[in-house]
Amino acid sequence: MGNVQSPPSDPRFPTARRAFTKQELDDLRSLFGSLASQSRSNSKFISQSVFQDYFGIRGVLGDRMFDLVTNERKDGMLTFEDLVIAKGIYEKGSREEIEEYIYQLCNVTADGILTRSDLQIILASMMETIFASDRAESCLGSDDVNLDIFLDTATFENELDGSSKILTFVEFKKWCGLVPSVRKFLGSLLMPSGRLDFHVPRLQYPEALSSNMLTLKKEFAWHIGGALSQHEVEEWKLLYHSAVHGLSFNTFLASLLNRDGPTLLVIKDKEDCIYGGYASQPWDKHSTFYGDMKSFMFSLYPKASIFRPTGKNSNIQWCAVNFSSDSIPNGIGFGGKSNHLGLFISASLEEGHTYTCTTFDSPCLSKTNRIQPEVIECWGIVTKTGSQDGPSDGVKGTVLERFKEDRNMLNMVGLANSSE
Repeated sequence: MGNVQSPPSDPRFPTARRAFTKQELDDLRSLFGSLASQSRSNSKFISQSVFQDYFGIRGVLGDRMFDLVTNERKDGMLTFEDLVIAKGIYEKGSREEIEEYIYQLCNVTADGILTRSDLQIILASMMETIFASDRAESCLGSDDVNLDIFLDTATFENELDGSSKILTFVEFKKWCGLVPSVRKFLGSLLMPSGRLDFHVPRLQYPEALSSNMLTLKKEFAWHIGGALSQHEVEEWKLLYHSAVHGLSFNTFLASLLNRDGPTLLVIKDKEDCIYGGYASQPWDKHSTFYGDMKSFMFSLYPKASIFRPTGKNSNIQWCAVNFSSDSIPNGIGFGGKSNHLGLFISASLEEGHTYTCTTFDSPCLSKTNRIQPEVIECWGIVTKTGSQDGPSDGVKGTVLERFKEDRNMLNMVGLANSSE
């Protein structure tokens, strides 16, 4: 490579170095030495191609990440100081610091202004990586529409000259809370190749059922999985499909009531809106609300969002069967209050409603409050500790223990408070 002049020392390095233990620094030195050797740089720096191959980040996203890690020097040399600083932010930084770094990462043009165009480019690069082998099953038939379900969730502001729409850092953080799958992916980019956090659940359904009949496409499953722990995104099994099993509440409940694990309720209504809820507790007959704070509601189309419990009340899950009182509507749902739920499907499975809900801080999920389901699906979460084929241990531990476990997992990637 000849005599290559080393970049000047970065003033951020001493602080970043102190965040690591001696063993962690030794490991980083070993990693740097290995990658620098592959770069044929006399162990002085890591080249862009070697960096991208090791971390599995290619395309526009890989180029932008290399520029950001090298402090946009444009010299093609990633030094040991660069590696420690970047890793320090990703692995040791606060939630605010990590999201600030991701915010800069999404600014493809590096002009300090995050526009819809920037975000669209980043999302396209992400989707190419995540769904490279599944483009034939694109959830909505075109990449542009697929990206719009995420882009339309963000709140952009007009620039003063009206030339483009920008996303402020404050609104970017809110967006991260609504699309945790995106946040989780971008927050794991500096993990070694093969460990990127973009796992897409394996959807298990009868061979006789065409994938075109499924409302829950892989892109939707990835979006929902961003709000779950790793062991809950391995495999999801179709338990009920209205087109296969018919609009029978008894059949619907029979598919659910004998299973102890978490489930997903997915609805496509006659307005072409798609939404639903994740139930962490088994569906069982109650005259009041029940459930825990791991459950959430979600929208998939025309906007993709996750709505977590706010803690304002404990009206999480609803499952009433064969009650004669008007104050106890028969059916299933999530959030809100009796006869005014965030999402409710009546026992006939032919009608329901969705209202603004303080339980999950969720809006009306359809074009109107009154809904008419066109397709109803229910998926069982198959966990490593249990099976959805019948009664099992499911997710073990108390509700509090399970909540703490997820909080710890989310804290590691800075997501635990993303809905607050």
